Amino acid sequence: MNYSDTEIIERIRKGDLKLFEDMFRAYYKQLCIFAHKYLNSMDSAEEVVQDIFYQIWKKRNELNIKTSLKSYLYTSVKNNCLQQIRVHKLDLKYENYYKMHYSDESRDPAEELRAKELNETINKALNALPIKCRQVFEMSRYDGLKYHEIADKLSISIKTVEANMGKALKHFRVYLKEYAEAF
Repeated sequence: MNYSDTEIIERIRKGDLKLFEDMFRAYYKQLCIFAHKYLNSMDSAEEVVQDIFYQIWKKRNELNIKTSLKSYLYTSVKNNCLQQIRVHKLDLKYENYYKMHYSDESRDPAEELRAKELNETINKALNALPIKCRQVFEMSRYDGLKYHEIADKLSISIKTVEANMGKALKHFRVYLKEYAEAF
């Protein structure tokens, strides 16, 4: 590309799809490799990078990049990767807690009751979520779908999926406060 960052940003802001595609081709592979270093999954890395470009195009009218274009892209990828890592760690924390405390091995009646209460509390929390938020959560946690798969099925952006998952997890933290001390 023979344009300055300022020219590229301005032309994309005006809807220059050809230049946007050229920028995508110029940076995509490098950004995927960069994201892979954080996520250790090329599928997840590609998902993050594709979402960055999707968001740039979607919000091109509001595009306001104060650094170099390359710096902006790498910073955006890094931030999205770190967000995915945080969400994944929280998922693992709850999964490990459940495995430790509610496995089928030698439960006593008190543990059985606590497991039943926790399950009821989880169901109440789930039912208290807004419909779209609950749908995203269930597709992720119960159906095992990746964010990009959920986004495709619901015809929403990956960022919307991430936002709904964040809202759901925050809701669960509040609802399950009494169980939190175990973490």
